[in-house]
Amino acid sequence: MAKFSDIVGRYVYLKLDGVEYRVYFEEAGRGIPLVCQHTAGSDGRQYRHLLEDREITSRFRVIAADLPYHGKSLPPPAIRYWEQEYRLTKDWFMRYWVALCRELELNRPVYMGCSMGGHLAGDLALHYPNEFRACIGLEASMWSGNSDRLVNQWFHHPRLSNESKPALMMSLCSPHAPEECVRETVWTYSQGAPPVFKGDLNYYSFEHDLRETAKNIDTRKCALYVLSGEYDWSAYPAASKALADAVPGAKYTLMEGMGHFPMSEDPAQFKKYLMPVLAEIEAKS
Repeated sequence: MAKFSDIVGRYVYLKLDGVEYRVYFEEAGRGIPLVCQHTAGSDGRQYRHLLEDREITSRFRVIAADLPYHGKSLPPPAIRYWEQEYRLTKDWFMRYWVALCRELELNRPVYMGCSMGGHLAGDLALHYPNEFRACIGLEASMWSGNSDRLVNQWFHHPRLSNESKPALMMSLCSPHAPEECVRETVWTYSQGAPPVFKGDLNYYSFEHDLRETAKNIDTRKCALYVLSGEYDWSAYPAASKALADAVPGAKYTLMEGMGHFPMSEDPAQFKKYLMPVLAEIEAKS
């Protein structure tokens, strides 16, 4: 007898700023909606372990989407994207998630994102607190600047192999993570379109900045949780804790022995840190 996954994948057509995007997402489970944003340059496959965890999906409707230009969400045909530079902006990124959740008719979902998705957790909690009941920022911080040369010269250069970016991502993983999971995390990076990673970092490294506004996040409207991996040198633990400390009512968790991609590099260990957060959100709901 065939063995099937509980995950269901499909496309939804989403209009934003007059452009129709064909967005691919996968989902499993029922209950409180939990929407998941992948890291820069990757796609929703990073959350496949959560989607296949029946302890989680028995209580949460987990949805992982591929951002347009990523994974199976192809660039919109209405845009001559090959003639222009792809650049992810904060305003578009926030409105995309609000629009997607509304299109899927989700009732105040929980948002969870990692890396650039983790940064977005703070931005959504600040600017769209009524849309989400809670935001979970994995590997999130207030600011990730001072990377102009790295982004502009290194992440998309004809003399650099596309394998260089996945190799760099391996250095962000914990040395304690199972090798098969680390290799899978790196594998997804090797499949990203060359300009996309650099374009995502426009948001991550330049437009995201909560240093002056984090204190304005109202956790009575939208709870904020920040979780960071001990071995993450990008959104390093002190930077993640600084974000949580700046937001009244926010909660911080250090994930010991983990790196920058907790949900994919070591899903079993990540679950131990995630479940108490989900249980608290569930209790408040």
